[in-house]
This record gives sequence, structure tokens and C-alpha cells, in this order.
Amino acid sequence: MVHTYPPLNLEVRTPRLTLAGATDELLEQLVPIVRAGVADAEPWPFDDPISLYADSPDREWRWLRSIWRGRARVEEAFWRLYFVVLLDGGPIGMQDLIGSEFPKFGTVSTFSWLAPGRRGRGIGTEMRAAVLHLAFAGLGAREAESDAFTDNHASNQVSQALGYTKNGTTWDTRRGEVAPIQRWLLTRDAWARRDDIELVGVQECLPALGLV
Repeated sequence: MVHTYPPLNLEVRTPRLTLAGATDELLEQLVPIVRAGVADAEPWPFDDPISLYADSPDREWRWLRSIWRGRARVEEAFWRLYFVVLLDGGPIGMQDLIGSEFPKFGTVSTFSWLAPGRRGRGIGTEMRAAVLHLAFAGLGAREAESDAFTDNHASNQVSQALGYTKNGTTWDTRRGEVAPIQRWLLTRDAWARRDDIELVGVQECLPALGLV
């Protein structure tokens, strides 16, 4: 199905998985994973509507509302592209790409989550590599930022494996408790470009993001 709104037609395809624009149809397929629980073990994620701490059905409602709000806020100062991660045709998580004052600074950041049973298999690294290809090769980003709680070893290892360098520390909260955050930075020069990743629908999406 071709959607009227170009960001919903975006796809990033790697030999292992596909990032597909988060349509309502795809989000609905993710609901069983969200309902079963994503933030159900340490290290706890950020305090965010998408962190899924609420009980069902409020959990699913808050999750959907946060994505609907984010999809609707698209302006030069801020946009967020939501992707559903498809493995063998089935949804297993989400990968987001966020631009803040992107025309001015060319900087993006990322956010992701993965179904508990799919972790520890290198999928998180492949998801991030895919969205970085969109950022650098598709949108012309200059640098990409990432951050994670210092005890979130999986996320920090993904950043390190993809060539990010440490970029200071800060603080955030999870479940209301303050905890330290490790910040990471990947420059365009340090980005390891791949020739096996395909981008679909980027040119049509640029006007919707104010990038032409």
C-alpha cells in the first residue's frame, strides 16, 4: 500500500532486516509485544511514554499516543521518523531517527527497542546500522548522537561497534530514579558506509521534512 504521507513509505533494507515506516497497520502488529512487556528487566530504560512501564491496556494506549504525537510534529526545528523493524516479514521492535535543527546542524539521534526474545543476536547493531545509512547516505547528516545508561551494556556495545566515540556523560531518570548516562558521537568521516543497504522513498520524503 502506498500512503499519501511520504514518511510512511520509507524503507531501509539490509540483507538481514527491513526498517519500514511505522504505519498504523504495522503498529497494530507490534501490540502483542508491547502488551507482553518490553521494559520487564534491568537495565531499565528511560522514563518515556514509549518505555512501557504502565499496566495494560494503558501501556498500549500511551505507546500509540506517543507515536501519533511524534509523527504529527514535523517542523524544521524537530522531526522524528518511526520505523517498525521487520525480520523475516514479522515485526520485532522499533527504530527511530530524530532530527533537531537538522538543516542547521546536520545532527541526528536514535532511539530503539527490541522484543526481549530477539536480543543478544546482533539485531540491535543491524537496526542501528540501517538507520545510520538513512541518516548519512539518504539525508546527508554530518554526525549522529546516541546515549544510554552506563549499565546498559548492550546499547553501549552497539555504539562502540559502529564506530561511535564517547562524548561525555549526563544524567536522566528511569522509574523516577536518577542514573548516569553515557553519550556517544559518530561523525560522517568515522561512519563505516555499507554497499548492501537499500533506501526506498527518501527523495519523496525530503519535502515533508523540509529538507528541500
